[in-house]
Amino acid sequence: MSDLSTRRDSADTSRSYPAVGLLIDGEWIYDRPACAHVINPSDERVLGPVPGATDGDYERVLAAAQRGFDLWRKVPPLERAAVLQRAAALVRERIELIATTITLEQGKPIHEARGEVLRAATFLDWDSAQLQRTYGRIVPSAYPLRQMVVREPIGPVAAFTPWNVPISAPSRKLSGSIAAGCSVIIKPAEETPAGACLFAQCFIDAGLPNGVLNVIFGPPAEVSKRLIGSPVIRMITLTGSVNVGKTLTRLAAEGMKPVLMELGGNAAALIDEDVDPIKVAALAGEAKFRLAGQYCTAPSRFLIHRSIYREFVDAFAEHAKALKVGDGFAEGVQMGPLVNERRLSAMQGLVDDAVKRGAKVDAGGQRIGNAGCFYEPTILSNVPLDADAMRLEPFGPLAACAPIDSMDEGLAIANSLELGLSGFVFTNSGLQADRLASEMQCGSVGINVFTSPAAEAPFGGYKESGIGREGGEESLDSYTISKTVLQQMVRI
Repeated sequence: MSDLSTRRDSADTSRSYPAVGLLIDGEWIYDRPACAHVINPSDERVLGPVPGATDGDYERVLAAAQRGFDLWRKVPPLERAAVLQRAAALVRERIELIATTITLEQGKPIHEARGEVLRAATFLDWDSAQLQRTYGRIVPSAYPLRQMVVREPIGPVAAFTPWNVPISAPSRKLSGSIAAGCSVIIKPAEETPAGACLFAQCFIDAGLPNGVLNVIFGPPAEVSKRLIGSPVIRMITLTGSVNVGKTLTRLAAEGMKPVLMELGGNAAALIDEDVDPIKVAALAGEAKFRLAGQYCTAPSRFLIHRSIYREFVDAFAEHAKALKVGDGFAEGVQMGPLVNERRLSAMQGLVDDAVKRGAKVDAGGQRIGNAGCFYEPTILSNVPLDADAMRLEPFGPLAACAPIDSMDEGLAIANSLELGLSGFVFTNSGLQADRLASEMQCGSVGINVFTSPAAEAPFGGYKESGIGREGGEESLDSYTISKTVLQQMVRI
Protein backbone atom coordinates (compact mmCIF):
# COMPACT_ATOMS: atom_id res chain seq x y z
CA MET A 1 0.00 0.00 0.00
CA SER A 2 2.64 2.44 -1.11
CA ASP A 3 0.68 5.69 -1.24
CA LEU A 4 -0.92 5.22 2.17
CA SER A 5 2.36 4.11 3.69
CA THR A 6 4.46 6.94 2.30
CA ARG A 7 1.99 9.58 3.46
CA ARG A 8 1.58 8.15 6.94
CA ASP A 9 4.37 10.19 8.55
CA SER A 10 3.42 13.52 7.00
CA ALA A 11 -0.37 13.48 7.43
CA ASP A 12 -0.37 14.83 10.98
CA THR A 13 1.44 18.03 10.05
CA SER A 14 0.47 18.66 6.42
CA ARG A 15 -3.04 17.20 6.59
CA SER A 16 -2.50 15.57 3.21
CA TYR A 17 -5.27 13.26 2.09
CA PRO A 18 -4.27 9.60 1.59
CA ALA A 19 -4.82 7.94 -1.76
CA VAL A 20 -7.94 5.78 -1.92
CA GLY A 21 -7.63 2.34 -3.48
CA LEU A 22 -9.29 -0.99 -3.98
CA LEU A 23 -7.88 -3.75 -1.79
CA ILE A 24 -8.05 -7.12 -3.55
CA ASP A 25 -6.19 -10.19 -2.34
CA GLY A 26 -3.70 -8.10 -0.36
CA GLU A 27 -2.95 -5.64 -3.20
CA TRP A 28 -3.94 -1.97 -3.27
CA ILE A 29 -5.13 -0.83 -6.70
CA TYR A 30 -5.33 2.86 -7.57
CA ASP A 31 -5.35 3.08 -11.39
CA ARG A 32 -9.07 2.74 -12.04
CA PRO A 33 -11.48 5.37 -13.42
CA ALA A 34 -13.03 7.45 -10.66
CA CYS A 35 -16.55 6.56 -9.59
CA ALA A 36 -16.69 9.58 -7.27
CA HIS A 37 -14.59 12.37 -5.79
CA VAL A 38 -14.17 13.06 -2.09
CA ILE A 39 -15.16 16.58 -1.03
CA ASN A 40 -14.02 18.33 2.15
CA PRO A 41 -17.36 19.59 3.55
CA SER A 42 -15.68 22.45 5.42
CA ASP A 43 -14.42 24.23 2.31
CA GLU A 44 -15.90 22.11 -0.51
CA ARG A 45 -12.52 21.46 -2.13
CA VAL A 46 -11.86 18.15 -3.86
CA LEU A 47 -9.63 15.89 -1.79
CA GLY A 48 -9.17 13.10 -4.30
CA PRO A 49 -10.77 10.46 -6.53
CA VAL A 50 -12.39 7.18 -5.54
CA PRO A 51 -11.50 4.37 -7.98
CA GLY A 52 -14.37 2.25 -9.23
CA ALA A 53 -14.10 -1.52 -9.66
CA THR A 54 -14.07 -3.04 -13.15
CA ASP A 55 -15.71 -6.32 -14.20
CA GLY A 56 -12.37 -8.02 -13.72
CA ASP A 57 -12.02 -6.54 -10.24
CA TYR A 58 -15.34 -8.03 -9.17
CA GLU A 59 -14.28 -11.44 -10.40
CA ARG A 60 -10.93 -11.16 -8.64
CA VAL A 61 -12.30 -9.87 -5.34
CA LEU A 62 -14.92 -12.62 -5.09
CA ALA A 63 -12.33 -15.30 -5.86
CA ALA A 64 -9.98 -13.76 -3.29
CA ALA A 65 -12.71 -13.73 -0.64
CA GLN A 66 -13.42 -17.41 -1.25
CA ARG A 67 -9.74 -18.32 -0.96
CA GLY A 68 -9.40 -16.12 2.10
CA PHE A 69 -12.33 -17.83 3.77
CA ASP A 70 -11.06 -21.33 2.98
CA LEU A 71 -7.79 -20.40 4.71
CA TRP A 72 -8.99 -18.22 7.59
CA ARG A 73 -11.81 -20.49 8.78
CA LYS A 74 -9.18 -23.10 9.71
CA VAL A 75 -6.96 -20.72 11.71
CA PRO A 76 -7.19 -21.52 15.45
CA PRO A 77 -9.13 -19.04 17.57
CA LEU A 78 -6.10 -17.92 19.57
CA GLU A 79 -4.25 -17.01 16.38
CA ARG A 80 -7.25 -15.09 15.04
CA ALA A 81 -7.49 -13.27 18.35
CA ALA A 82 -3.82 -12.30 18.18
CA VAL A 83 -4.31 -10.68 14.75
CA LEU A 84 -7.26 -8.66 16.03
CA GLN A 85 -5.28 -7.56 19.07
CA ARG A 86 -2.36 -6.42 16.93
CA ALA A 87 -4.76 -4.56 14.62
CA ALA A 88 -6.32 -2.79 17.62
CA ALA A 89 -2.89 -1.72 18.82
CA LEU A 90 -2.05 -0.31 15.38
CA VAL A 91 -5.34 1.60 15.23
CA ARG A 92 -4.48 3.29 18.52
CA GLU A 93 -0.90 3.92 17.41
CA ARG A 94 -2.13 5.64 14.21
CA ILE A 95 -4.89 7.64 15.87
CA GLU A 96 -3.68 11.04 14.62
CA LEU A 97 -3.38 9.93 11.00
CA ILE A 98 -6.77 8.25 10.96
CA ALA A 99 -8.53 11.00 12.91
CA THR A 100 -7.06 13.71 10.68
CA THR A 101 -8.31 11.84 7.63
CA ILE A 102 -11.80 11.50 9.10
CA THR A 103 -12.00 15.23 9.81
CA LEU A 104 -10.81 16.06 6.30
CA GLU A 105 -13.39 13.91 4.55
CA GLN A 106 -16.32 13.98 7.00
CA GLY A 107 -15.86 17.32 8.76
CA LYS A 108 -16.39 16.40 12.41
CA PRO A 109 -14.23 18.20 14.99
CA ILE A 110 -10.86 16.53 15.45
CA HIS A 111 -11.59 15.59 19.08
CA GLU A 112 -14.71 13.71 17.93
CA ALA A 113 -12.68 11.98 15.22
CA ARG A 114 -10.13 10.83 17.79
CA GLY A 115 -12.94 9.53 19.96
CA GLU A 116 -14.32 7.53 17.05
CA VAL A 117 -10.94 5.94 16.36
CA LEU A 118 -10.59 4.87 19.98
CA ARG A 119 -14.15 3.51 19.98
CA ALA A 120 -13.40 1.50 16.84
CA ALA A 121 -10.45 -0.15 18.57
CA THR A 122 -12.68 -1.31 21.44
CA PHE A 123 -14.73 -3.46 19.04
CA LEU A 124 -11.56 -5.28 18.04
CA ASP A 125 -10.67 -5.73 21.71
CA TRP A 126 -14.07 -7.22 22.51
CA ASP A 127 -14.31 -9.58 19.56
CA SER A 128 -10.74 -10.82 19.99
CA ALA A 129 -11.89 -12.13 23.36
CA GLN A 130 -15.42 -13.08 22.34
CA LEU A 131 -14.23 -15.38 19.55
CA GLN A 132 -12.59 -17.50 22.25
CA ARG A 133 -15.99 -17.86 23.96
CA THR A 134 -17.92 -19.08 20.91
CA TYR A 135 -18.63 -22.44 22.45
CA GLY A 136 -20.52 -25.45 21.17
CA ARG A 137 -22.49 -27.79 23.41
CA ILE A 138 -23.47 -31.39 23.99
CA VAL A 139 -27.22 -32.02 23.81
CA PRO A 140 -28.43 -34.81 26.17
CA SER A 141 -29.84 -37.76 24.26
CA ALA A 142 -30.51 -41.47 24.63
CA TYR A 143 -27.27 -43.43 24.77
CA PRO A 144 -25.49 -44.49 22.59
CA LEU A 145 -26.32 -41.44 20.45
CA ARG A 146 -24.35 -38.26 21.07
CA GLN A 147 -25.54 -34.90 19.71
CA MET A 148 -23.01 -32.10 19.42
CA VAL A 149 -23.73 -28.54 18.35
CA VAL A 150 -20.80 -26.56 16.91
CA ARG A 151 -20.57 -23.01 15.63
CA GLU A 152 -18.90 -22.49 12.27
CA PRO A 153 -18.15 -19.32 10.27
CA ILE A 154 -20.95 -18.70 7.80
CA GLY A 155 -18.76 -17.83 4.82
CA PRO A 156 -17.61 -14.76 2.88
CA VAL A 157 -19.42 -11.59 4.00
CA ALA A 158 -20.42 -8.48 2.02
CA ALA A 159 -20.38 -5.41 4.28
CA PHE A 160 -21.70 -1.93 3.50
CA THR A 161 -20.96 1.06 5.75
CA PRO A 162 -22.03 4.75 5.90
CA TRP A 163 -20.26 8.10 5.79
CA ASN A 164 -21.19 9.42 9.24
CA VAL A 165 -19.00 7.06 11.30
CA PRO A 166 -16.40 6.02 8.71
CA ILE A 167 -14.28 4.01 11.17
CA SER A 168 -16.71 2.93 13.86
CA ALA A 169 -19.19 1.25 11.49
CA PRO A 170 -16.53 -0.65 9.50
CA SER A 171 -14.92 -1.72 12.76
CA ARG A 172 -18.07 -3.41 14.03
CA LYS A 173 -18.44 -5.39 10.82
CA LEU A 174 -14.82 -6.24 10.15
CA SER A 175 -14.25 -7.14 13.78
CA GLY A 176 -17.23 -9.48 14.01
CA SER A 177 -16.78 -11.21 10.66
CA ILE A 178 -13.01 -11.68 10.92
CA ALA A 179 -13.24 -12.84 14.54
CA ALA A 180 -15.79 -15.46 13.53
CA GLY A 181 -13.48 -16.88 10.87
CA CYS A 182 -15.13 -15.30 7.82
CA SER A 183 -13.60 -13.37 4.98
CA VAL A 184 -15.17 -10.02 4.10
CA ILE A 185 -15.57 -7.62 1.20
CA ILE A 186 -16.41 -4.16 2.48
CA LYS A 187 -17.76 -1.22 0.52
CA PRO A 188 -17.26 1.95 2.55
CA ALA A 189 -19.14 5.11 1.65
CA GLU A 190 -17.70 7.05 -1.29
CA GLU A 191 -17.95 10.26 0.75
CA THR A 192 -15.52 8.97 3.40
CA PRO A 193 -13.35 6.22 1.90
CA ALA A 194 -9.79 6.96 3.04
CA GLY A 195 -10.37 6.42 6.75
CA ALA A 196 -11.67 2.93 6.01
CA CYS A 197 -8.64 2.23 3.81
CA LEU A 198 -6.29 3.26 6.63
CA PHE A 199 -8.27 1.04 8.99
CA ALA A 200 -7.93 -1.92 6.60
CA GLN A 201 -4.18 -1.32 6.42
CA CYS A 202 -3.99 -1.93 10.18
CA PHE A 203 -5.31 -5.47 9.62
CA ILE A 204 -2.81 -6.10 6.84
CA ASP A 205 0.08 -4.86 8.97
CA ALA A 206 -1.22 -7.02 11.84
CA GLY A 207 -0.67 -10.13 9.71
CA LEU A 208 -4.14 -10.86 8.32
CA PRO A 209 -3.70 -13.22 5.34
CA ASN A 210 -4.39 -11.97 1.82
CA GLY A 211 -7.99 -12.26 0.71
CA VAL A 212 -9.52 -12.28 4.17
CA LEU A 213 -10.24 -8.54 4.01
CA ASN A 214 -11.00 -6.79 0.72
CA VAL A 215 -12.15 -3.22 -0.03
CA ILE A 216 -14.20 -2.31 -3.09
CA PHE A 217 -15.73 0.87 -4.49
CA GLY A 218 -18.14 1.61 -7.29
CA PRO A 219 -21.68 2.81 -7.98
CA PRO A 220 -23.63 1.58 -4.91
CA ALA A 221 -26.37 -0.20 -6.87
CA GLU A 222 -23.80 -2.01 -9.02
CA VAL A 223 -21.63 -3.06 -6.07
CA SER A 224 -24.67 -4.35 -4.18
CA LYS A 225 -25.94 -6.34 -7.14
CA ARG A 226 -22.56 -7.82 -8.04
CA LEU A 227 -21.62 -8.86 -4.52
CA ILE A 228 -24.97 -9.98 -3.12
CA GLY A 229 -25.85 -11.80 -6.34
CA SER A 230 -22.67 -13.87 -6.27
CA PRO A 231 -22.89 -17.42 -4.87
CA VAL A 232 -19.58 -16.74 -3.09
CA ILE A 233 -21.20 -14.30 -0.66
CA ARG A 234 -23.07 -16.06 2.14
CA MET A 235 -24.08 -13.17 4.41
CA ILE A 236 -24.79 -9.43 4.05
CA THR A 237 -24.45 -6.67 6.64
CA LEU A 238 -25.28 -2.98 6.37
CA THR A 239 -25.27 0.10 8.53
CA GLY A 240 -27.35 2.63 6.64
CA SER A 241 -30.79 3.96 5.85
CA VAL A 242 -34.04 2.01 6.05
CA ASN A 243 -34.61 2.29 2.31
CA VAL A 244 -31.17 0.94 1.43
CA GLY A 245 -31.59 -1.79 4.03
CA LYS A 246 -34.83 -2.94 2.44
CA THR A 247 -33.23 -2.97 -1.00
CA LEU A 248 -30.27 -5.07 0.12
CA THR A 249 -32.52 -7.41 2.07
CA ARG A 250 -34.63 -8.05 -1.03
CA LEU A 251 -31.48 -8.84 -3.01
CA ALA A 252 -30.29 -11.18 -0.25
CA ALA A 253 -33.66 -12.94 -0.10
CA GLU A 254 -33.27 -14.03 -3.72
CA GLY A 255 -30.37 -16.21 -2.60
CA MET A 256 -31.79 -17.05 0.84
CA LYS A 257 -28.87 -15.24 2.44
CA PRO A 258 -29.10 -13.95 6.01
CA VAL A 259 -28.67 -10.26 6.75
CA LEU A 260 -27.54 -8.09 9.64
CA MET A 261 -29.12 -4.66 9.27
CA GLU A 262 -28.45 -1.66 11.55
CA LEU A 263 -30.73 0.97 10.06
CA GLY A 264 -32.07 4.43 10.80
CA GLY A 265 -33.81 5.82 13.86
CA ASN A 266 -35.61 8.92 15.04
CA ALA A 267 -34.94 8.73 18.76
CA ALA A 268 -37.46 10.20 21.18
CA ALA A 269 -36.43 11.73 24.50
CA LEU A 270 -39.18 11.66 27.14
CA ILE A 271 -38.59 14.31 29.81
CA ASP A 272 -40.68 14.08 32.99
CA GLU A 273 -41.88 16.90 35.22
CA ASP A 274 -39.69 15.90 38.21
CA VAL A 275 -36.28 16.60 36.59
CA ASP A 276 -34.20 19.76 36.49
CA PRO A 277 -34.97 21.16 33.00
CA ILE A 278 -31.77 23.24 32.89
CA LYS A 279 -29.53 20.25 33.60
CA VAL A 280 -31.35 18.04 31.11
CA ALA A 281 -31.23 20.79 28.46
CA ALA A 282 -27.43 20.97 28.86
CA LEU A 283 -27.15 17.20 28.40
CA ALA A 284 -29.49 17.37 25.41
CA GLY A 285 -27.39 20.09 23.80
CA GLU A 286 -24.22 18.04 24.08
CA ALA A 287 -25.89 14.94 22.65
CA LYS A 288 -28.01 16.48 19.91
CA PHE A 289 -25.22 18.41 18.21
CA ARG A 290 -22.47 15.82 18.51
CA LEU A 291 -21.34 14.92 14.95
CA ALA A 292 -23.70 17.73 13.87
CA GLY A 293 -26.56 15.38 14.72
CA GLN A 294 -25.47 13.02 11.93
CA TYR A 295 -25.64 9.75 13.82
CA CYS A 296 -28.39 7.18 14.05
CA THR A 297 -28.86 7.23 17.84
CA ALA A 298 -29.04 11.03 18.10
CA PRO A 299 -32.02 12.28 20.12
CA SER A 300 -34.33 14.05 17.68
CA ARG A 301 -37.87 14.21 19.10
CA PHE A 302 -37.97 15.92 22.48
CA LEU A 303 -41.26 15.31 24.30
CA ILE A 304 -41.27 17.43 27.44
CA HIS A 305 -43.80 17.58 30.26
CA ARG A 306 -45.80 20.77 29.88
CA SER A 307 -44.98 21.99 33.42
CA ILE A 308 -41.27 22.39 32.55
CA TYR A 309 -41.58 22.72 28.78
CA ARG A 310 -40.79 26.39 28.24
CA GLU A 311 -37.92 26.39 30.74
CA PHE A 312 -36.35 23.40 28.99
CA VAL A 313 -36.78 24.81 25.47
CA ASP A 314 -35.34 28.20 26.43
CA ALA A 315 -32.26 26.61 28.01
CA PHE A 316 -31.88 24.21 25.06
CA ALA A 317 -32.03 27.13 22.61
CA GLU A 318 -29.45 29.14 24.55
CA HIS A 319 -27.09 26.16 24.47
CA ALA A 320 -27.55 25.83 20.71
CA LYS A 321 -26.89 29.53 20.10
CA ALA A 322 -23.65 29.39 22.10
CA LEU A 323 -22.09 26.53 20.15
CA LYS A 324 -19.04 27.31 18.04
CA VAL A 325 -19.53 25.96 14.52
CA GLY A 326 -16.67 25.72 12.05
CA ASP A 327 -13.87 23.72 10.47
CA GLY A 328 -13.14 20.61 12.48
CA PHE A 329 -9.48 21.54 12.87
CA ALA A 330 -10.16 25.04 14.25
CA GLU A 331 -9.51 25.68 17.92
CA GLY A 332 -12.58 25.41 20.13
CA VAL A 333 -14.97 24.24 17.41
CA GLN A 334 -17.82 22.21 18.90
CA MET A 335 -19.74 21.32 15.73
CA GLY A 336 -18.50 20.81 12.20
CA PRO A 337 -20.28 20.92 8.84
CA LEU A 338 -22.87 18.64 7.35
CA VAL A 339 -21.38 16.11 5.00
CA ASN A 340 -22.67 17.62 1.75
CA GLU A 341 -25.05 20.10 0.12
CA ARG A 342 -27.87 17.54 0.07
CA ARG A 343 -27.95 17.51 3.86
CA LEU A 344 -28.20 21.31 3.90
CA SER A 345 -31.25 21.12 1.64
CA ALA A 346 -32.76 18.39 3.81
CA MET A 347 -32.37 20.48 6.97
CA GLN A 348 -33.94 23.54 5.39
CA GLY A 349 -36.81 21.46 4.10
CA LEU A 350 -37.57 20.12 7.57
CA VAL A 351 -37.45 23.60 9.11
CA ASP A 352 -39.64 25.17 6.43
CA ASP A 353 -42.21 22.39 6.68
CA ALA A 354 -42.40 22.66 10.50
CA VAL A 355 -42.78 26.45 10.43
CA LYS A 356 -45.50 26.20 7.80
CA ARG A 357 -47.38 23.87 10.15
CA GLY A 358 -47.09 26.24 13.12
CA ALA A 359 -43.74 25.46 14.76
CA LYS A 360 -41.51 28.19 16.13
CA VAL A 361 -37.78 28.53 15.45
CA ASP A 362 -36.16 29.14 18.86
CA ALA A 363 -32.58 28.85 17.59
CA GLY A 364 -30.91 28.47 14.23
CA GLY A 365 -32.90 27.46 11.20
CA GLN A 366 -30.53 28.64 8.48
CA ARG A 367 -27.36 27.81 6.61
CA ILE A 368 -24.23 29.58 7.86
CA GLY A 369 -22.59 31.60 5.08
CA ASN A 370 -22.23 30.28 1.56
CA ALA A 371 -18.92 28.41 1.74
CA GLY A 372 -18.80 24.98 3.30
CA CYS A 373 -21.76 22.88 4.39
CA PHE A 374 -22.43 24.60 7.71
CA TYR A 375 -25.90 24.79 9.26
CA GLU A 376 -26.96 26.46 12.47
CA PRO A 377 -27.75 24.28 15.51
CA THR A 378 -31.54 24.42 15.37
CA ILE A 379 -34.26 24.17 18.01
CA LEU A 380 -37.90 24.02 16.93
CA SER A 381 -40.70 24.29 19.51
CA ASN A 382 -44.40 23.45 19.37
CA VAL A 383 -43.75 21.11 16.47
CA PRO A 384 -46.97 19.33 15.42
CA LEU A 385 -46.83 15.56 15.19
CA ASP A 386 -47.60 15.56 11.47
CA ALA A 387 -44.58 17.74 10.65
CA ASP A 388 -41.76 16.03 8.76
CA ALA A 389 -39.36 16.91 11.59
CA MET A 390 -41.38 14.62 13.87
CA ARG A 391 -41.85 11.81 11.35
CA LEU A 392 -38.53 11.64 9.48
CA GLU A 393 -35.05 11.10 10.87
CA PRO A 394 -33.40 14.53 10.54
CA PHE A 395 -29.81 13.24 10.55
CA GLY A 396 -28.60 16.74 11.25
CA PRO A 397 -28.46 19.51 13.88
CA LEU A 398 -32.21 19.84 14.33
CA ALA A 399 -34.19 19.16 17.52
CA ALA A 400 -38.00 19.05 17.35
CA CYS A 401 -39.68 19.84 20.69
CA ALA A 402 -43.30 19.34 21.71
CA PRO A 403 -45.13 19.53 25.07
CA ILE A 404 -46.87 16.52 26.60
CA ASP A 405 -49.28 16.26 29.51
CA SER A 406 -48.08 12.85 30.70
CA MET A 407 -45.36 10.33 30.11
CA ASP A 408 -47.99 7.96 28.76
CA GLU A 409 -48.74 10.49 26.04
CA GLY A 410 -45.03 10.77 25.31
CA LEU A 411 -44.66 7.00 25.18
CA ALA A 412 -47.48 6.71 22.65
CA ILE A 413 -45.83 9.34 20.45
CA ALA A 414 -42.41 7.72 20.79
CA ASN A 415 -43.78 4.33 19.72
CA SER A 416 -45.95 5.68 16.90
CA LEU A 417 -43.25 5.44 14.21
CA GLU A 418 -42.08 2.31 12.40
CA LEU A 419 -38.56 3.09 13.62
CA GLY A 420 -37.10 1.94 16.93
CA LEU A 421 -33.34 2.16 17.28
CA SER A 422 -32.78 4.24 20.43
CA GLY A 423 -34.82 6.08 23.01
CA PHE A 424 -34.20 8.16 26.13
CA VAL A 425 -36.06 8.78 29.37
CA PHE A 426 -35.36 11.47 31.97
CA THR A 427 -37.14 10.99 35.27
CA ASN A 428 -36.34 10.73 38.98
CA SER A 429 -38.96 8.04 39.52
CA GLY A 430 -37.54 4.54 39.57
CA LEU A 431 -40.93 3.02 38.81
CA GLN A 432 -41.44 5.38 35.88
CA ALA A 433 -37.98 4.61 34.53
CA ASP A 434 -38.53 0.85 34.71
CA ARG A 435 -41.95 1.04 33.11
CA LEU A 436 -40.92 3.28 30.24
CA ALA A 437 -37.74 1.34 29.55
CA SER A 438 -39.87 -1.79 29.31
CA GLU A 439 -42.51 -0.28 27.04
CA MET A 440 -40.39 1.82 24.65
CA GLN A 441 -40.15 -0.05 21.36
CA CYS A 442 -36.48 0.40 20.56
CA GLY A 443 -33.23 -1.51 20.75
CA SER A 444 -31.60 0.59 23.47
CA VAL A 445 -32.99 2.93 26.12
CA GLY A 446 -30.92 5.50 28.00
CA ILE A 447 -32.25 6.41 31.45
CA ASN A 448 -31.10 9.89 32.51
CA VAL A 449 -28.24 9.66 30.02
CA PHE A 450 -27.70 10.18 26.30
CA THR A 451 -25.42 7.38 25.16
CA SER A 452 -25.22 4.27 22.97
CA PRO A 453 -24.25 0.68 23.83
CA ALA A 454 -20.52 0.05 24.03
CA ALA A 455 -18.70 -2.94 22.52
CA GLU A 456 -19.69 -5.24 25.39
CA ALA A 457 -23.45 -4.73 24.92
CA PRO A 458 -25.67 -5.61 21.94
CA PHE A 459 -26.82 -2.88 19.58
CA GLY A 460 -29.62 -2.97 17.02
CA GLY A 461 -33.18 -1.91 16.37
CA TYR A 462 -36.85 -2.79 16.60
CA LYS A 463 -39.26 -2.77 13.67
CA GLU A 464 -37.82 -1.10 10.56
CA SER A 465 -34.67 -0.03 12.38
CA GLY A 466 -32.96 -3.31 11.72
CA ILE A 467 -32.44 -7.04 11.96
CA GLY A 468 -29.93 -8.68 14.28
CA ARG A 469 -27.48 -7.31 16.84
CA GLU A 470 -23.88 -6.11 16.84
CA GLY A 471 -21.73 -6.19 19.97
CA GLY A 472 -22.02 -8.00 23.29
CA GLU A 473 -22.11 -11.76 23.56
CA GLU A 474 -24.22 -11.73 20.39
CA SER A 475 -21.47 -10.06 18.35
CA LEU A 476 -20.50 -13.17 16.37
CA ASP A 477 -23.94 -14.75 16.09
CA SER A 478 -24.76 -13.35 12.66
CA TYR A 479 -21.38 -14.43 11.28
CA THR A 480 -21.62 -18.04 12.46
CA ILE A 481 -24.01 -20.89 11.82
CA SER A 482 -24.95 -23.84 14.03
CA LYS A 483 -24.19 -27.35 12.90
CA THR A 484 -25.51 -30.40 14.74
CA VAL A 485 -23.32 -33.51 14.65
CA LEU A 486 -24.97 -36.81 15.59
CA GLN A 487 -22.62 -39.65 16.48
CA GLN A 488 -23.48 -43.25 17.29
CA MET A 489 -21.18 -44.28 20.15
CA VAL A 490 -20.91 -47.97 19.28
CA ARG A 491 -18.64 -49.94 16.96
CA ILE A 492 -20.04 -50.81 13.58
